[in-house]
Amino acid sequence: MFDHLLITRFNLKNPDWELTKNNENLLDDSWMSERIALFKNYCFPSVINQSNKNFRWLLFFDVSTSAKFKTQIETLVANEKNIEVFYINGMPSFNTSILNYIKDNASSKPYIITSRLDNDDCISRFFIDEVQKQFNQQDFMAIDFIEGYTLQVEPEILLGKKEHIFNPFISLIEKNKNPKTVWHYVHNLWKKEPRVKQITGKRVWMSIIHQKNKVNEFDGYGNIDWSKLEDDFIVSEEINTKIKNNILPFKKWWFKSLRNFLYVKMVLFSKIIKKSIGLYKVK
Repeated sequence: MFDHLLITRFNLKNPDWELTKNNENLLDDSWMSERIALFKNYCFPSVINQSNKNFRWLLFFDVSTSAKFKTQIETLVANEKNIEVFYINGMPSFNTSILNYIKDNASSKPYIITSRLDNDDCISRFFIDEVQKQFNQQDFMAIDFIEGYTLQVEPEILLGKKEHIFNPFISLIEKNKNPKTVWHYVHNLWKKEPRVKQITGKRVWMSIIHQKNKVNEFDGYGNIDWSKLEDDFIVSEEINTKIKNNILPFKKWWFKSLRNFLYVKMVLFSKIIKKSIGLYKVK
């Protein structure tokens, strides 16, 4: 009835994305080395351990990717039959490359599901399954799980809950006839689209906060026990041990948690109100 594509971009050159939040260069060898380490430790293990294997994972890298990094990438994915790697000419080629792939490799079924995932984030092993449970032959419907977790991995390890509407884990169910795909909009522009279903009661994603993020800051809240999440959010053994041994006790950041709770709820409420009264419009 449908094909499901999980889509991740990596080091695609983009003139609007040149510096980290610390004003360091993006996409150079130093950035790439650190980003591949994050990918191997968080994103990759969380995807290959999905309970539902009925999907394909498309990874898009820039054509300028060096031979050293290509070898690392291709070695990492060599034994994963549902992962496909592409090298394309930067962000201007991204959407076209996705649509061409669907036309050539995923056009036989009447519906297509596309889900986005950033290369430094992590998903629950039930993520794919929960997205597919929302399928009901919709002509066009974005699926937005607004509740998740956030994990800061440096300089201190902090773990908290988070709510984020129109987040970077959004999926799109649509008829497979001239599909647009989930990358039709930058994730925060889905607020302009009326055909979005917000899902609550399922925390199926985890944003990873590190020094090389473009903009994100840790805004998690609550006293969350990693031992109760580790079987659902699969990370590398090295990172799992590091989190267990070094996570900052809640009593040392409870006030930050309170501030974050108030901030996250305020932002969520504000966006819901703006959406409901029509302040967000598709241009």
